[in-house]
Amino acid sequence: MKKCVQIAIDGPAAAGKSTIAKLMAEKLQYVYVDTGAMYRAITWKVLDEGVDINNEDAVRKLLAETDIVLLPEGQVQVDHVMVTDAIRDQQVTKHVSQIATYEQIREELKERQIVLANSANVIMDGRDIGTNVLPQADFKFFMIADSGVRAQRRHKENLAKGIESDLDQLEADIKKRDETDANRVHSPLKQAKDAILIDTSALSIAEVVDKMIGYVLK
Repeated sequence: MKKCVQIAIDGPAAAGKSTIAKLMAEKLQYVYVDTGAMYRAITWKVLDEGVDINNEDAVRKLLAETDIVLLPEGQVQVDHVMVTDAIRDQQVTKHVSQIATYEQIREELKERQIVLANSANVIMDGRDIGTNVLPQADFKFFMIADSGVRAQRRHKENLAKGIESDLDQLEADIKKRDETDANRVHSPLKQAKDAILIDTSALSIAEVVDKMIGYVLK
């Protein structure tokens, strides 16, 4: 039985991982798995149902009862409810880092992500894909960008979607998210030793896609 090809893309918030991963998946005809959307999905449900976000056991119990589906078009469903836009809400963004620190949540979502990765050729992006979820991935990339550049990108995305956005607050939030992700106890954000570092600060989306596909096709 032929082994599925696995491409892991890690990096901090708003480094462009999702955008790049989607375009690479389209060009290579791979399945794109947005692990960040999975964390956002359970965060959305926690907030929607009024579960105590500080109670890890309560959040884990809710996740065990929750069906999260990533559709091929990039849409996200939670228990058959379409939440693609809702999980990008500012309140979800504000609390998702806390949910991501919970070991029980990370382990449960990791199991779901591994099942997806073993079912097809995949490009999976997140914070700990190359170091924890898919340590044996065929290709690993670690994307970075200046925090100011990342804030500008997220600001433009928000405005394009009609979401209220404050550039200075966005950069402050991104820096705080970086600190939380890098310093959490369980599966912190860090570059895998065998990952290729890609700085996207001064590159266009097309340039990044071409550069990373170049590595894969070599």
